[in-house]
Amino acid sequence: MFEAGGFGVAVTVAPVQPFDAAEWGPLPEGVLRRPSRLTDLLDPGGFDDAGFVRELSAVSVAAAKLAAYQAALVAKMAARRPAQWDRSQDQPGHGVEGWLPDRPPAGVSEFFADELAMVKNTSVAAAVSLLNRSMALVHQLPGTWEALADGLIDESRANAIVRSLAGQSAAAGGQVDPAVVAQVEAQALGWAIAGETPVRLRERTAAALIAVDAAAADRRRRRAERHVDVTVRSVGDGMSELVAGMPTPVAAACRETVDSYARMAKADGDERPVGQLRAQVLADLILRPWDTSREPVTAHLTVLAPLPALTRCPSAGPAAIDDTDTASVGGAPITAGQLREVLAQLDAVCPGGLQAPTGGSLGIDPVDPDTGALRATVTRPELERLVRRGCRDHPQADCGCVVLDRPPSVDRYEPTPAQHRFIKARDRTCRHPGCRRPAAWTDTDHVQPHADGGVTDCANLCCLCRRHHRLKTHAPHWQYRMTPDGILLVTTPSGVTRATRPPGTRLPAYLPLAGTGGRPDPDDPPPF
Repeated sequence: MFEAGGFGVAVTVAPVQPFDAAEWGPLPEGVLRRPSRLTDLLDPGGFDDAGFVRELSAVSVAAAKLAAYQAALVAKMAARRPAQWDRSQDQPGHGVEGWLPDRPPAGVSEFFADELAMVKNTSVAAAVSLLNRSMALVHQLPGTWEALADGLIDESRANAIVRSLAGQSAAAGGQVDPAVVAQVEAQALGWAIAGETPVRLRERTAAALIAVDAAAADRRRRRAERHVDVTVRSVGDGMSELVAGMPTPVAAACRETVDSYARMAKADGDERPVGQLRAQVLADLILRPWDTSREPVTAHLTVLAPLPALTRCPSAGPAAIDDTDTASVGGAPITAGQLREVLAQLDAVCPGGLQAPTGGSLGIDPVDPDTGALRATVTRPELERLVRRGCRDHPQADCGCVVLDRPPSVDRYEPTPAQHRFIKARDRTCRHPGCRRPAAWTDTDHVQPHADGGVTDCANLCCLCRRHHRLKTHAPHWQYRMTPDGILLVTTPSGVTRATRPPGTRLPAYLPLAGTGGRPDPDDPPPF
């Protein structure tokens, strides 16, 4: 029954009478009558770094199992509160729109959310959210529930899959074949178990569903739009949060607008924190819409253009091309012919061609269709000049020579404007694991410090927000490394390694996403 060298545990079960303090008399000095705590059994102060990593990982696994257990409890309890208990449409007092922040799952009484809120001692909105997640996990996405129950994924990753796939199956009232949903779920679980961040996991799962059902995104968007609202939530100390639900592009544009005005005020000498200025700008724009004294703000539009994998023109011959360190697509450099095709595709997007917003700018970022990696950045005027000029050495032929490439290395500390533009287009956000701060408000940092021999090259530069830039530079025992294909590896002082990649690129199968162990080798110090 037990392996050699193992331990056997015997458990005796017997009825126990409730504790009667009067019968036992006063407690001895120093003894408290309270439940036992885990810290009474496991002293956190006795762990080394590897022990902390091990215990925190065990806590994460236990929390996942408890989350799955809670979902099963809620689903089973909901089954005992059928919708037949509710008032029908022809009876007085029946449910009307607006009674709940969201509709309960089909077949479940509308009043169960109120009961669950009382049991969990939480709000009705939180109870409805928990109910919907639990029902989706147990009944629609059993593979995700099993992975959660086995501790293979955590609750945040399970919720990311639920938010992308819940309600999509035809068996759950959606329009997608259940077999297709199961296939996408299995793919998403592979990403989740491999360590994909919850935000990226949700994005990738939604994209995988769209790949097999193009209308899925529109259905989710329409469903979400029906439940948007503007609410006020108190956060204490006389402060509240104004929360507005709206489509993502509109929300992003609103945030960028208030941020732009706030930074204008900062540049004019306002010493208040930029966050406070954003809040003030938002209030002014809503409460004083007639105030036109502010300068207009605009946007930068970026087009990600997958280049076709074209072969080299045989007329030029191998000797005409030096692609030792060039940006290549499908094994070939970016040619004038490819750029002409991209320009034609852009002009076909809308009448008159795709142009920059008024007062803004337009960037075209060619990416490799095979790897998803960014290969170059170019503006619309630059693209048009390259197409007109073609190859300098072979102006009369489509020779296949390089006409557009990554910015070259420079022998100095400060990156060139072209390198800044390329790195921000490639990374799009801070590259520290889990950070989503937009690249526009990050620093372009040398992964291997320039003072330690790090070159000012796109392969050694990445976007880090100021917080994580400071962490990399000043926090002891952190290690940052970057592979030639732009994968950033971050190792904590306790030996855990996480990897991030530029959005759109594929993570190599050989790359570990997470590891455990002790402190990094002292003979291999972090590149501070």
